[in-house]
Amino acid sequence: MSRAFVNEDNAAAQADQPVERQVSAQPNYVTPAGLAQLQARVAELQQMHSQQTAQGERADKQRIADIERDLRYFNQRLQSAQVVASNATDQVRIGHWVTFADEQDREQQVQLVGEDQADAASGLINWGSPLGRALLGAKVGDEVVWQRPAGDLVIEVVAIKTG
Repeated sequence: MSRAFVNEDNAAAQADQPVERQVSAQPNYVTPAGLAQLQARVAELQQMHSQQTAQGERADKQRIADIERDLRYFNQRLQSAQVVASNATDQVRIGHWVTFADEQDREQQVQLVGEDQADAASGLINWGSPLGRALLGAKVGDEVVWQRPAGDLVIEVVAIKTG
């Protein structure tokens, strides 16, 4: 048998396997709510896996492979999670709600959270994002530079609240 046919068979078998989810190199800081979300996601995936494998031969093998990939990812995220909580509001920390104003005095409020909890539409910003890095450690009244692809923007921290 030609080696070309063997390689084609291996390539076809690998095509059925989902691509692994990339784990960030930044520390996995999470808020208490973020930790609860990770725990809920792992429990949900475990339940889905049990339901699929209970179907025996009728189980969707691709679906099982996708669930197992996600379980590996979220279990790793759960294991590496470092819960950060602070009641002090002297400077911006992970978990704080921050109100800031831009150069036209337009105010915006965001909460700095871990990357798995981030949801920009809800105002939940990854602490490692450009905006998160700009705000982290700032105090009320501080002006910081938010380095954006559209150009740098000077913003002023107006208020800091605990999450």
